[in-house]
Formats: sequence, structure tokens, C-alpha cells
Amino acid sequence: MQITGMLHGARLLQFVGFPATEVLGPAASEEDIKSLIDRHGQVFIKPVFRGGIGKKGKAGLLGRARDLKTALAEKERLYFATHEVGHIRAKANGVTFEAGVPAEHEVYFSISDSTHFRAPTMTLTHKGGMDIEDVERQYVAQIPFDPLTGLKAFVVANALTEIGAPKEIISPLVQQLPKLWELFHDFGMTTLELNPIRMREDKKGRLTPVACDFKCGFDRDDPRWARLGLPAHLFAADASDFEQEINQLRTHQGQSDVYVINERGTVLAPTFGGGANSLVTEMLGDDAIISSDFGGNPPYEKMKAVAAICFKHWLRQANVLFVIGGKSNNTDIHETLRAIADALREHVSAHGPTPLYVVLGRGGPNLVRGMGALRDTCDALGLPYRFFGFDSDMSEVIQYAKKADAWMKAGGRAQVAGTLGIAA
Repeated sequence: MQITGMLHGARLLQFVGFPATEVLGPAASEEDIKSLIDRHGQVFIKPVFRGGIGKKGKAGLLGRARDLKTALAEKERLYFATHEVGHIRAKANGVTFEAGVPAEHEVYFSISDSTHFRAPTMTLTHKGGMDIEDVERQYVAQIPFDPLTGLKAFVVANALTEIGAPKEIISPLVQQLPKLWELFHDFGMTTLELNPIRMREDKKGRLTPVACDFKCGFDRDDPRWARLGLPAHLFAADASDFEQEINQLRTHQGQSDVYVINERGTVLAPTFGGGANSLVTEMLGDDAIISSDFGGNPPYEKMKAVAAICFKHWLRQANVLFVIGGKSNNTDIHETLRAIADALREHVSAHGPTPLYVVLGRGGPNLVRGMGALRDTCDALGLPYRFFGFDSDMSEVIQYAKKADAWMKAGGRAQVAGTLGIAA
């Protein structure tokens, strides 16, 4: 759940009184656009993407205009622009018109939950307007702080002094930046980034920080984000039918994070735990159909529904059903595996048998009972299987699943199909 851009960012900043550039949305009239240009001298035209996707400026998806004719031409060019970053492909639906803010100084600021410091961390530099990775380390301050006390003014002042920021920008930033902790903390955000903040000079020479770009991410399991009254479509990404079905099952109890890696993959791997997910995704590579984390002690009903959706979309093309996770402390493994086994049996009953090799690697409460439930189902369906317990090395289990997939591709699928009396 991410928001990028000033269309909604400017409204969120109003909650804490942080100055932001003037913004018009896709429905702005020509009169409104011309009035904005007349007041500020220049406008920036940016495409509006659902969800979060970066590096739009480097891709040429940023327009500038000092007159209405140019602004309308840029609107036509960018309104339905397509942008790709890595494996993410997004299509715009509208543009914003943002007032230009003349300034000598640009600042980068962000707050995020740092896994390194195990604390909320402020990242700050007076070399804003560019990717933080491209700024020399001597000019970047990364300061963890106590969430109980929040981001205090002296933390900002000390950080700016240490990185050698110009004296004239320190006082205005010290007055304004602590407000952003309220926005981050009070509405369930996991990250908040303003880049750039441009230091606008008034007629008396005093500087005011003005946010000119906005990014944030929410923890969708934290209900506080709903207090913002944001429209539901704002968080709708270009997801597949499978991903949308899974996401509808997301609740406070049990996770359902899933992403399709390769629609032509051959290993269906329901994974439990973030660490397991990272390792499985890396080692399986393109053989994996999905990347998933279904941990968090999901109840039987939810796990069965998640498994049924996975099987409906991917079981027929899969060579290996690979159920994998670490050693759980609180997840009832019997409930989890019983749900998967029941969903598998019902799927085969409704759609017929399919050649499949089942591999399991798991640890946790009621593991043996859970293995028994899945074993009984595999035996009843005539499917080959191999189970690994809590004392097995996860990387070795993943390697076994890869070998099982290779065997299925090299003729094993036809052998299993033969024992089931069906075509491979």
C-alpha cells in the first residue's frame, strides 16, 4: 500500500501543517491551469500511477511548462504513459499540475522503520533532488530515534550540523521537519519520504521548506491508515486475478502476501515466513510460480481458502507442490497442513487428477500430526511425496524440490501421469 506524488501527498501534509506546493488534479480546467502558471511562472506535469513506482523523471515522464499550450501538450503525452522499473510495469491514469518552487537549496528527508537500527530512523541531507544512493555519504545523516519520544527538534538540528548543511536552512527545517513524525506515527506508515523539499525564500529573505514530491507506504494491517479517508482505488495495483483473490482474504490474523513471479513456472511454493520466502524466491528463480508469505498462524478456514485459490490457478501446470517454512513458534502446523491437504483433495475431486510431486519442509507445533494429514491425502491421490522435518537444512530442502522438478521435466511427469491413468 503506497502513495506517490503530491496529488494526495499535499492533502496528507495538511494534517500536520507542513508546507506543500500547490497542486491541481487530472480534472483541472484550462482556466485553473493558466491561473496556476500565472501565479507561479512554471508548472510541472507528472503522470499519476496507482501504487508506488519511482524513477519517473529519469524515464522522461516529467513535463515542464511556462504557458498553457505547452502544459496541455504535456498532459496529452503523459496522461496514459506506461512506466517500467525492473519487473514492475505501471500505466498512468491522469496527470497532476504542480506549481514550480524557485529555490537555491533542496533537501531530502525520510522516516522509515529500520531493520538495521531496530528503530524508526531519519535520513536527511541538504543534497536533495536526487536519489539518496547517489549522494556522498559525508552529506547524509541516518539517525535512529526513540519512538516513545518521537522526532525531536534537537535531533534534526544536530544532524544538519554534522553534515555541514548551510546555516540559513537549519532553523526552518528544525521548525518544520518534526511535524512529519506525527504523520508517520499517527496513521500507520512504514515509510515517509519527501524529495525534494525546496527552501523557498519570501520577500524578507526568510526560508520556508516546501514539499515538492511525496512518497509513503502504509502497514495495511494497521487500521490507523483508514482514518485518512483515502479512496480505496488508490491502493489498487495492476494485479492478476490470482493476486486479487488472495488479497481479499487478508485479515489481521494471518498474512496473505503473494506476488506472481513467473506465469510459466513449474514449482508452486506456498511459503511461510519472510526469511523462508526470501531464500525460496532466490534459490528457485524462474522455476517458482509465486512468491508468498502465508505465515502468522492462519486459521484452518483461511488457509484452506488460500490453498484452494493457489490450486485453481496454478496446480495444473505445476510439477512440484512445495510447502516450505521455518520452525514456527506459534503456528499450528497441523491446522495449516490439514487445510492444504483438504483443499488439494477437493480440487482433485472437482477437476480431476494431475501429475504432481509434493515436497514439504516445516517445523513447529503438531508437525507430525500435520505431516500425517498431508501424507494420507497424497497416498489417497496416488502422488509421490517427500517430507522434511524441523532438523532439516532449508537450503537442502529447496535443492531437493529443484531436483524433483527437474526429474518431473525429464520424464517423471509422464511416469506419475501413467500411475494416475491420465495424460501427462
